[in-house]
Amino acid sequence: MIRLFVAGELHGDARIEIDRPQAHYLASVMRQGVGDGLLLFNGRDGEWRARIGEASKSACLLVVESQTRPPARGPDLDLIVALVKRPRLETIVEKAAELGARRVQTVITDRTNPATVNLARLSAIAIEAAEQTGRLDVPRVLAAARLDRILADWPDERKLMFCDEAGDAPGAMEALCAIGGVSWAILIGPEGGFSSAERARLLAHPATTAVSLGPRILRADTAAICAMSLWQSALGDWRDLRLGDGAPTSP
Repeated sequence: MIRLFVAGELHGDARIEIDRPQAHYLASVMRQGVGDGLLLFNGRDGEWRARIGEASKSACLLVVESQTRPPARGPDLDLIVALVKRPRLETIVEKAAELGARRVQTVITDRTNPATVNLARLSAIAIEAAEQTGRLDVPRVLAAARLDRILADWPDERKLMFCDEAGDAPGAMEALCAIGGVSWAILIGPEGGFSSAERARLLAHPATTAVSLGPRILRADTAAICAMSLWQSALGDWRDLRLGDGAPTSP
C-alpha cells in the first residue's frame, strides 16, 4: 500500500490536505482516485490508514480512518559524514534512512572539498526512503558543521564510532560487541581521509571508539553503508530480530 509522510496531526476522522507534489504523485503517477486507501505517518502519531476523499492533479484531501501501528522510534544512531560529491552524499542520506539512522549530520573537515549542501533536496530523499522502508519517523538532515566544533560539544557518554582507515583499530563488530551501549554516532571521513591533527583529536576524545571496516579502503558511501549495517547487526534493531524480538526500540 502507498505510504506518505505528512506534516499534519493524525487521528481518527482527521482531514489532511497534502501538497501539490504529493497530490500529483497520487493522482498522476500512482493513478489513485477517490475512495482509494493509503497509509500515512508524521513521525509522531504512528501509522494510520486513510482514504482519498477528494482528488485532482493539484490538490488532494485525505480522510484518516484508523491507526495501523502505534508510535515507535528506531535505535539512537546518528551518521556524521564529511561532505562528498553530491551524488554520493545523496546515496548516503538515502541509505542512512533505509538503515535506521535518526539524524544525518554533514561535517566539514580539513580535507573536505568545498560544496554547497541542498538540505531541502537531502531531506526530500530521506522522506522518500522512510516512506519506502516502512519506518515511522524520518531522519533529520542537519546543516554542515566543522568537525572541531562538533567534537568540542560532544558529550562523553554518547559513543562515537570512528571508522579509522589509518591505524590498527580492531574490527568494527568485535569493538561494538565488546563495548555495547544504545546511544551512538558513526563518523565517516572525507575522500582524502582525516588529517593527522583531526585523527589525534578524535582518538583523544573519551567518547571515541576507533574501528576498522576491513583491509580495503572504502569510498565514503560504501563505508557509511558498511558501518551502519555492522552497528545495526551488533547493537541495533537487527539484533532485536536476531534474538527473536521484533519490537522496535522505544523512544
